[in-house]
Amino acid sequence: MRTLIKLMAMLALLFPVFAQAVGEPYTQDKLDALNKSGKPALVFIHADWCPTCRAQDAVLEKLLPTAEFKPITTLKVDFDMQQEVVKAFGVRYQSTLIVFKGGKEVARVTGETDPDKLAALLRKAL
Repeated sequence: MRTLIKLMAMLALLFPVFAQAVGEPYTQDKLDALNKSGKPALVFIHADWCPTCRAQDAVLEKLLPTAEFKPITTLKVDFDMQQEVVKAFGVRYQSTLIVFKGGKEVARVTGETDPDKLAALLRKAL
């Protein structure tokens, strides 16, 4: 059993595919609370197996902790496990980012990985 745990730990270090996406798990209650309070929010619809999602995750890991984007709360939707949520947002593909400002959706992109374009998207929430 210990060998299996060690192997899994080594694989997690070697293969970032096992890394968790930026943000906290999505629930409708969390988004409703953010929207009600008027706080900026990013909904990240991702799949762990998706290379584009992993690329977005790497960019967001650098952008979101900066002073400019720190006010944004990120909620992650698991594309495979939360299909009802995916459909409710009218999303057809993983790697979709949706930003909210003042309780309303203000922009969304799918498949975008350019850091400058993702920063511009995040600014729409501020």
